Formats: sequence, C-alpha cells, structure tokens
Amino acid sequence: MTRSERTEGLRAVPLFADLDSADLERLAEGVEHVRLLAGSILFEEGDDGDHAYVIQEGEIDILKITGEREVLIARRGPGDVIGEMALLDVAPRMAAARASTDSTLLSIPKAHLDELLENSAAAARGLFTVLLARWRETQGRLRQSERMAQLGTLTAGLAHELNNPAAAVQRSAGRLGEAVERLRAALAATSTVAVAHPDLKERLHTAPQAPQRLGSLERADLESEVERVLTALDIPRPWELAEGVASSGMTVDAVESLVSDYGADAAVVLEALVATSLVTGLIGQIEEGASRMSTIVGALKSYSYLDRAPLQDVDIRKGIEDTLVILEHKLKGIQVGLDLEDIPAITAHGSELNQVWTNLLDNAADAVSDTPDARITVRGRVSHGAVVVDVEDNGVGIPDDVLPRVFDAFFTTKPPGSGTGLGLDISYSIVVHRHRGELTVASQPGRTVFTVTLPMNQ
Repeated sequence: MTRSERTEGLRAVPLFADLDSADLERLAEGVEHVRLLAGSILFEEGDDGDHAYVIQEGEIDILKITGEREVLIARRGPGDVIGEMALLDVAPRMAAARASTDSTLLSIPKAHLDELLENSAAAARGLFTVLLARWRETQGRLRQSERMAQLGTLTAGLAHELNNPAAAVQRSAGRLGEAVERLRAALAATSTVAVAHPDLKERLHTAPQAPQRLGSLERADLESEVERVLTALDIPRPWELAEGVASSGMTVDAVESLVSDYGADAAVVLEALVATSLVTGLIGQIEEGASRMSTIVGALKSYSYLDRAPLQDVDIRKGIEDTLVILEHKLKGIQVGLDLEDIPAITAHGSELNQVWTNLLDNAADAVSDTPDARITVRGRVSHGAVVVDVEDNGVGIPDDVLPRVFDAFFTTKPPGSGTGLGLDISYSIVVHRHRGELTVASQPGRTVFTVTLPMNQ
C-alpha cells in the first residue's frame, strides 16, 4: 500500500476526517497494513497496548472474559478505530479483539498517535468524543455482565450449599424405613423380657437416645471394648451390637450394668436400645438438613429483598449475615469475625447494599486465599450521624501504585478472565452516588480495610 493510499484510508475515518493534509501525511508515515482471517486474534486481554487500528474492511469483535463466560462488548466495522484506549491510558488491553470475518486494518504505532494528539486540537477533540461514547457503551454492557456473572456465582455457590443438606436428608430418609422396621422387631422381642423385668420400660426411656460423635480412634477403641464384654458374657453377634452400642451413646460401664441386670436377656435389650438410637439419629439428621436448607432459603430471600419496596429500613447486620450465608462456599477455611452490635437500621436500598457487602467480602476472600491463618473481620459503629462498616482482611495488601486506582472502572489486578474490574466501581457508585456516603480503602501488608460510611438520614 502506497503512502497516498494510506493517507486516503485515514481520511475516510470519521475520527481523522477534519485533519489537514499535513497532519494526515505525518500520521500515515508509520501506518502498516494488516490482514486478518476470520477467527484470528488481533490482540488479547491483558496485552500491552502499542498500536491502534483502523478497520478498512470486515468486522472485529471486542470480547471480555468474565468468569467462565466470553462477553461480546461490541462489533466494530469499516471506519472504526479500535485499541486506542490502552494507548491513551498506558495500560494493558482491557478486552480482546478477534476478527469475525476476513478483515483489513491499518495499524497506527503509539508514538505516531501521541504526536498527532500533541499537535492537532481537531484530532484530540475527535478522539475524546469517540472515547467518551466507547466508555459509556462498554461500561453499560459490562455492568450488566458483572451483575449476571455475580448472580451465576451466587447461584452455583447456593446450589453447592443446598446440595449437601439435601443429600443428607435423602440418605437419612432412605434408611429410616429400614431402621423403623428394626425398631419394631426389637420392641416386639422385649415384650417377653418385660414380663420378668417390670423396670424395662423405664430403662428403655432413660437410656441415651442421641448418637454420640466420636473420632475414628475413639470409636474403634469403644467398639473393641464393648465387643470384648459381650463376648465374655456369650451375647450372640457381639460384633454387630458393638458397632451400634458405640454409636448410641452408651458407655462400657452401662453395658456391663445392663448385662448384670438382665443376664441372657441383655442381648434383646441392647438391640432395642441400639435400634431406638438409630431411629432417633436419622430423624435428627433429617431435621438438621431441613433446618440448614430453610436457613439458606431464608437468607436468600432476605438478601434479595423480594417483595419489598426499593427504599426501606435496612438492618445492616442482617444484610451482612445473609451475605455471609450466601458466600459460605467461598469463605470455607477463612476465620470470619463480626462486631456489629448496636448498629441501627437506616433507610436505604437494601438489595444494592448487599451487592456492596458481596463485592467487598468476595474480594477479601480472594485477598486471603493464599494467606496462612486467613481472617476477615467486619466491624460496625455509629459516627457523626452515619453508620460506618469496616471490612478488614489480613492478606498481602494492595501495592501503593495500585491503591489510587482500585475504584476505577475496568481496573483490576486479577488475571484476565478472573474479573471485569467493575466490582469496586459498582460498589463505589452504590455507596457514594446512590446513598450519599463514602467508600474508602487503606492498605498495608497484612492489613487491608475497606470502609463504608452510610448517612442514617437519607
């Protein structure tokens, strides 16, 4: 491609249409011709920005990876400029570019674009207009994508948390029928023993009913000792009874006392006690699993503020506790401390504040993921007519050169595909613009604190 052809190609671009011939010719000196086949990558998210591109023919998809999903931010065609934002911001590419059709582009080196902007007010104005429109479009698309990605993450976590108690309930319910039949047979067998031992009914009622939780070594030792006692007294099938006795809460002394009182009938009584304990334990497991599911569902309903007005009295402590339940899968292995006593309710947008707690706690969990003795502490207080909440973690901290940019849209220190850079930006908007509050951060190695200040009078 000749220099004049490159110049005319640039003149057809709306961004450069108002440039005089001298500016266009200077810009065209460093321009290179690039051809891409459909499906080819022009640049990846996270790459250094060293060239801007003008599309002459074909279409280029601008893509952002959020979590496991690939989000199409925009599709650019002939006359569009792409890749200029990374050059102007002196930052890595915030998105990837891939040819959706066979395409032809003009590549403009950063040095030539910088020189043009320094010497041409018309080019600076035109580029500013394009950048502002591009920023708004990209931010709008990614904000929606961030919310959907967050919803997907929460849904996956809740599915995992609900699956455990649901599986426990299913297992226990499946075993309960067999256990009830065993208990019915055991109680029937005790009817003959009760004739000779009138105290049997009372003995069955006062015996331990709840299974005891033992470590593997403790259980093995107890089973072995119980089996030894039962074998010495010629109790049939001592190994089978020993396992049930060890789970039922009975001690070796209790077994010896029972054998002493009931002699040959002790095996029947022990079977009744073991069967009763088994049924009681299964019912307890079902109740525990159902209660856990009810707690999760209740937290989810409260977290989302279903069927409630957008602006209402909001219990900050309850919102944070609900968020911790929702994020429990992410917080496993992390010590979480709460100090939120005497925090009054405030008038606020409850579901939006829960997005703030979710983003701050999720980021804190990432920050301490590789920290021994990982801790997150949430503190609350009232100060000068406002509720102040600190979310503190003991992670590695935020570097000084990064700290001023943590609330910038699209800025992230996570690897490409691990974050959009909008979580803290959305949180900042909710706290500062939506609730007229403040969101600040202070960090040093081993201690990072995000502070949310919310006026009580909205």
